[in-house]
Amino acid sequence: MLIDLHAHQLLPAMFNQDEHWGPFWEDGSLRIGDWKLGSKRDAPPLEQFLEQRWAPNPRMAAIDAAGIDKMVLSMPLHMVMYHTEVDFAERWAATVNDSLAEFCSVNPDRFYFWATAPLQDPQLAAKELERAVTQLGAQGLMMGARNFGGLEVHDAAFRPLWEKVSELGCMIFVHGYNQSVTWGERACDDPFDSTSIVGMNSDETLFYWYLTNGGVLDEFPDLKICITHGGGFVPFQLGRFNMTNKTMAPDSRNKKDLIEYNPHFFYDLDIHSPYMRRAIIDEVGVEQVVYGDNFSGSDVHEGDLTDGLGLSETDREKIRSENAIPMLRIDELKTGVGGAGDPGQFDKPGTGTDTAVKAG
Repeated sequence: MLIDLHAHQLLPAMFNQDEHWGPFWEDGSLRIGDWKLGSKRDAPPLEQFLEQRWAPNPRMAAIDAAGIDKMVLSMPLHMVMYHTEVDFAERWAATVNDSLAEFCSVNPDRFYFWATAPLQDPQLAAKELERAVTQLGAQGLMMGARNFGGLEVHDAAFRPLWEKVSELGCMIFVHGYNQSVTWGERACDDPFDSTSIVGMNSDETLFYWYLTNGGVLDEFPDLKICITHGGGFVPFQLGRFNMTNKTMAPDSRNKKDLIEYNPHFFYDLDIHSPYMRRAIIDEVGVEQVVYGDNFSGSDVHEGDLTDGLGLSETDREKIRSENAIPMLRIDELKTGVGGAGDPGQFDKPGTGTDTAVKAG
């Protein structure tokens, strides 16, 4: 079975929600406030674009052709509204979650979704997350990597959100967003779309650094986090992070070596080099890797990302579905798949594996 955790979805309800922020579709491109998505590709008018590519039938045809059994959808991260007025951000998150839930209901055994939330106000975010998970069936929380209206994930203000995530027992899906969307009138002064193409990876790495150094995982030991795009730079720098946390971070609050928090973190294989995909698996351990390929995104992959890596069939299936199942709210899959129905396995990922978790 193949479960894709990293796939984006556009829907009609996600457009024209605010007179300034939009989001708008102009000349075949996305605009939010003063920011506009860079693209070298031509796109048709919005109604045609949504009908041809994003409606249920073409989406089903696309995932069938890709051999994907189940997909967890999220809105494109360009559209986070952490920089807007809180009242709009709250309405926006509810609109996005309602529209994704409605879309998934058309094919409920194939499509699932990550909830979005107004993270510049963590208390409101906790409230919306609970609604999305308990009433709409969201799999967990999708969040950008940093700069939530000026807040960072190590800030004490986030405690109500971590408490709610722990209470719900759901996963956090971390995906950076382009910081230039927050720059106001300077939003288009971002050479080569750097805050999107490079900045997302950098911010995803900072999420890991802030969360671990901030002692969040000591206070909330049940958190389980997937960092997309192969974890930003995290898997490639674990050893250095572990050492420099001990020698160069005097204000850090973590109670354990950083490397000991590895079982909290999962990484997808949205990396374009098969050698680097294999390196991630060897570095963090096969139990900490899940499947995600930025389906329908700008860096489209062809074929199964676990092909050609020299993995055993057992390890391939762990990545393709089995590692994710205990953390997803897909009840029919929680028994009989590698012991996934045992809550003890959820508490201790990274044990009993063919590939040991390394210290970097």
